Amino acid sequence: MAEMGEWKTVRVDVVDGIGWVELNRPDKRNAMSPTLNAEMIDVLHTLEADRSCGVVVLTGAGEAWSAGMDLKEYFREVDESGDEALQARVRRDSFEWHWRLLRNYAKPTIAMVNGWCFGGAFVPLIGCDLAIAADEAKFGLSEINWGIPPGGLVSRALAETVGSREALFYIMTGRLFDGQQAARMGLVNSSVPLARLRDEVESLAKELLDKNPVVLRAAKIGFRNCRNMDTDGALDYLYAKLEQSQFLDKEKGRQQGLQQFLDDKTIRPGLQAYTR
Repeated sequence: MAEMGEWKTVRVDVVDGIGWVELNRPDKRNAMSPTLNAEMIDVLHTLEADRSCGVVVLTGAGEAWSAGMDLKEYFREVDESGDEALQARVRRDSFEWHWRLLRNYAKPTIAMVNGWCFGGAFVPLIGCDLAIAADEAKFGLSEINWGIPPGGLVSRALAETVGSREALFYIMTGRLFDGQQAARMGLVNSSVPLARLRDEVESLAKELLDKNPVVLRAAKIGFRNCRNMDTDGALDYLYAKLEQSQFLDKEKGRQQGLQQFLDDKTIRPGLQAYTR
């Protein structure tokens, strides 16, 4: 994989199967610039192809996860440039990693929300499969306070994750909320004190590393895609994903799991994974 210094706005470190990806613009609260978006596309493609990486964790440097879009670089430099080709590319790069890549990623992804998470940062947050926040993290949809509705896919992402009453409350008021409220809303899976955040995420990542990667991918992609289908279509699609995973699974997890449960009596699937 690329060396640590190759990317200017993102830091990457792969340790014991976990790819720690850190948005690295702490002086801008890790606001997402056109450069950062282009680099994140490269980072995600690189880690997807890296066999030493089984789970990707996305976090931010310093006291922020991400303050959203860099207003100066987007709205002053790009939107007011008059360069339609540049505008189209910048918006495409943003959508590409925030949503398309993260939602269809071959490996599990975890958002580790260590601090400020604002505006456009809600999209990659929801794009990740799982999310754990610090109790002290601050979330906000402040766009209403400076004269625009939430941009990009923020509203669409929230509609998939949070109940409409709570989503509209924060969209319409711009009020802040913390990690514990984010967990109550279902925006993140759980919230823990900041001092415990990395240990909690690392424990979750190791639990995912213990699962069959082919089956894990089939399970998460199947869930994401079937939500937009009718019942009959979803049933057919999910059976197809099941059969696909069995065909692609070289370690034959289904046979291993059944044997260890039914014959060897060595596992209880409700409490543990089969021994790989």
